[in-house]
Amino acid sequence: MNRRKNGTPLVHTRPARIAMAALVLAATGALTATFVSGGGKGTADAATSLDQFVSIENVPPNVQNPRPAAGASTGRFTVDCGTNGNGKFSPDNPVAQPGIRNGAEHVHDFVGNLAITANSSDADLDASGTTCRNGDKSSYFWPVVRIDKTVRSGRQVQQALAQTQPMVVCPSVGKRLRAVPTEARGTVDRLLAELDRQQAAANQRMTASRGRIDAAFNREVIDSLRARRAAMIKQISTTITTAGGNQPGLVSLVDCDVSYDDMHARMPGSAHRASVKAAQAANPRIQCPAVRDRLPGVPDRALAEVNRNLDDLDRQISEANERLITSRGQDGPAFVDNAILGPLRAKRVAVLDRIATAIGRQAPRPQGLEALAGCTLDQAPSTTAAPSSAPTTAAALPDPQGPNLELPGNTGGIVRPAQVLIEYRGNPVSTVVPMPKFLRALTGDAKPTSRGPANARATWTCSGFTDRLSDKYPICPAGSQVQRVHDFPGCWDGRNVDSDNHRNHVAFADKATGACPQGFRAIPQLRITVAYDIPRSVQVKGQYALDSFPEENHNPFSDHNDFVNVNSAQTMQRIATCINKGKNCS
Repeated sequence: MNRRKNGTPLVHTRPARIAMAALVLAATGALTATFVSGGGKGTADAATSLDQFVSIENVPPNVQNPRPAAGASTGRFTVDCGTNGNGKFSPDNPVAQPGIRNGAEHVHDFVGNLAITANSSDADLDASGTTCRNGDKSSYFWPVVRIDKTVRSGRQVQQALAQTQPMVVCPSVGKRLRAVPTEARGTVDRLLAELDRQQAAANQRMTASRGRIDAAFNREVIDSLRARRAAMIKQISTTITTAGGNQPGLVSLVDCDVSYDDMHARMPGSAHRASVKAAQAANPRIQCPAVRDRLPGVPDRALAEVNRNLDDLDRQISEANERLITSRGQDGPAFVDNAILGPLRAKRVAVLDRIATAIGRQAPRPQGLEALAGCTLDQAPSTTAAPSSAPTTAAALPDPQGPNLELPGNTGGIVRPAQVLIEYRGNPVSTVVPMPKFLRALTGDAKPTSRGPANARATWTCSGFTDRLSDKYPICPAGSQVQRVHDFPGCWDGRNVDSDNHRNHVAFADKATGACPQGFRAIPQLRITVAYDIPRSVQVKGQYALDSFPEENHNPFSDHNDFVNVNSAQTMQRIATCINKGKNCS
């Protein structure tokens, strides 16, 4: 805990937000998190005393920088991808929850890749445009910061948790498969059904956690499910490949998560009150019917052609979503209908016909695929949450709505970054090897309360104070910017671009020496520094906060950042060479 010079805890009043127990978990190892309110007064009023903010001047220097040894790589390569001037905001979580719409339950700033969504394939990412000046198509994204001066009762948050049934959410494997050979279709369908049964069983276990958050129990459920899903998904991949299909590893779809989005839906928030008119300002995206899970078994001679066409369908959606970003503000809905949705439907009709024809040459032609051609602009407001007397699962979390792209519990005006510095750095004890293309990486943990704090990282500081990082929101001196410093793992296992928990294929170097763990090799270590001009009066009053999952309730220790490397092999080699030669490049 940060303290004043006299040793007393540094506590600031922050209206209407409730302290979470994640930091208590980190300090004490407690397993069950509960909401803490009232500052010991036995109430949950709007003037709750909170320990979520700290004067950066009271945080002691704590950043360790190992001294470079012989053979170190001391260079630095910077990339200018802007500050999200295009306004690509999204509640998707493409790395941690691929294929799950609104997986983040909060809004991210995106820079770099223009096309990325939760459903993007590697081919889609590679074909995308970018905001980066050097052509880097990588995707860099982090939760937004908002200023919210409204008052929320802590009691509302407690009541929302008390009514919430945690749910297990898993990526759909069927919707991400490539063409399944005819002889493998029956086995694959059986295995997909087993995956559904596994998830249902895990959800049944989660009924024991209704109304509370138990990090240890959540880990037990998810770890057990992950092990069984990994075996089943590997069997699906092997079955398809053995039958002559082309099915690369599906490791990105193994991990599941515990969701408390019902809690979001039960909390009052402006998103549920947003009008249809206001919703038109929300960040739209193209929604198209899934095709991959609607196909029959594909004859051997048609597999390659069907896969090419399935990839075309994915690419068309990514291109349409990119067009939405780059053409924003042009002639309203009529422009979208005439210039994006209409042409997209025509192209999908042609591709779906090619798929049906390819299959029909060798087997019965699939019927009804043309019904999957039409797509929509998904930006309408959701229905309101179910009342407290309704069944345990409330209405689905709505898309971000209104001019501020609000969600229940994540409200207020988004603070646009004043600066975003993206830099690739070296290793203190060795040279670096290029990152592989399409490497996925995470830093921090969006859910230290419901998953435990093992992967959480302190990120908060102020300009001029980069020798110290805090797990609390900083209050900066006049003239100093609020900053978030996100350091990514700088070591790679040399084989995989992802892993079943999205973490095990990369690792952080040793804090004291900078050496990578045994079996790992140093790669250009990514650091992203996001800076904000936030009025000091807002800081002192505790009126800025991170978008978060509902159970974190804007916990500053839940800060995180995600990355997909879409640099070309040539560019990544240039980055590694610059760093190894000790140069500063861009």
